Amino acid sequence: MSRSTLIDELRWKKFPVLNDGFVCLVDVMGDDGAVVQAARVSYGEGTRHVSDDRTLIRYLMRHRHTTPLEMAEVKFLIRAPMDCWRQWIRHRTASVNEYSTRYSIAIDSAQTTAPGEWRFQATSNRQGSDGLLSDEVGARLTEAEHRLQQEARRVYQERLEAGVAREQARKDLPLATYTEAYWKIDLHNLLHFLHLRMDPHAQLEIREFATAMGEGIVKPLFPLVWEAFEDYRLGGMNLTRLDTGVIQRLMASGAKAPYSDADFLAAQDPVWKEMKRSRERDECREKLTRLGILAPPSGG
Repeated sequence: MSRSTLIDELRWKKFPVLNDGFVCLVDVMGDDGAVVQAARVSYGEGTRHVSDDRTLIRYLMRHRHTTPLEMAEVKFLIRAPMDCWRQWIRHRTASVNEYSTRYSIAIDSAQTTAPGEWRFQATSNRQGSDGLLSDEVGARLTEAEHRLQQEARRVYQERLEAGVAREQARKDLPLATYTEAYWKIDLHNLLHFLHLRMDPHAQLEIREFATAMGEGIVKPLFPLVWEAFEDYRLGGMNLTRLDTGVIQRLMASGAKAPYSDADFLAAQDPVWKEMKRSRERDECREKLTRLGILAPPSGG
């Protein structure tokens, strides 16, 4: 398939997310070739084979040489719940134009939660969730959500019909209300966004948006960049100096891998030993378990 045909097929194609959200491609500037051309400013286009382009892109990604990736840009149209959009807009490296409820009637749609989708608050992470509530409790919560959203919309419409200014009438709309925005960003900062928001620790809702963008749009548009991104960022792992020290002490301990948690605690960084709780220690333990250096916890 030619590049132009691919873009034509992707442009304005809505990738559904949640109950009524979507992401779609509006426009794109550049491709894998634009990245390598920027990296080889002394060469003209077409002077290297695709295999050479792949090698260079992988080198750039591996060594965090990001400027060539800024030579490509992608513009999206997004429909997301306002609470999800609040997280999204924190990525300040994009150009944004959002649907305005000062000028227009708020979108008559809100994110809904199925009975089996209500999540517990995580006990080990104040900003995360862990596990699902029962379907019975979830059914009650979903019904209450439906009533709340209906009432909020009714009050909003009543205010508009009474002549209240749109900028004031909107103030009690729930954060579940959908908003839309054009979002234009260079490829380097887009990949940074996707790396953070496709991570398993990211909130589920924005993770679903990021996955739809990455897998559905960015991957086919930039196949060589995406391959390197998967290998070195999404599927990669960063070992800190402290992590490396733990591994070295484990190897020098005389114990055999996979090491036990007692071995790990004996080899942990001296700073962590004085701390009852240490997120850095927990992250190190998680990395070493993932690598097979530590035995998984019993029952895990």
